[in-house]
Amino acid sequence: MAKKPPKTKKIPKKPEADRPPAVSGKKKEGKYSSGVGRRKSAVARVRIFKDGRGREEAAVPNISVNGKNYSEYFSVSELREIADSPLKSAGTKDDLKITVRVRGGGIRGQAEATRLGIARALVAGDRNLRGGLRDLGYLTRDARITERKKAGLKKARRAPQWKKR
Repeated sequence: MAKKPPKTKKIPKKPEADRPPAVSGKKKEGKYSSGVGRRKSAVARVRIFKDGRGREEAAVPNISVNGKNYSEYFSVSELREIADSPLKSAGTKDDLKITVRVRGGGIRGQAEATRLGIARALVAGDRNLRGGLRDLGYLTRDARITERKKAGLKKARRAPQWKKR
């Protein structure tokens, strides 16, 4: 014979006046929009501030990566182009200030993680940019990672040399 579960007490609902206000998923206006980008083992956390006062040059975006200017951090021009490509394709205003915290992986993976993070943060700030960035592939996470080494092999797939005689 099975036991019945114990009865639970019903908690009466509080009146509307006593309830705390409902928390919506909307962010506060005027702060920043954020996005996280990942590539291989690199993770980039991006924040885009709407008001980027103090711009020295209009041609170079105001992006700081780990406390450095992004042109210093990504010293190769190809990596700089990868990192700021969503900004150029979205045609955003010059008054944006972008801060990036990136960890792990190599410099190329960090640049690609930064690209994904910037694209996601732009979409979080303005939903109209989603279609154009999606078509260019900036909102798609590249899931390719290094294959793990297997037991009995020298690398992931490289078997030890076989000797017949």
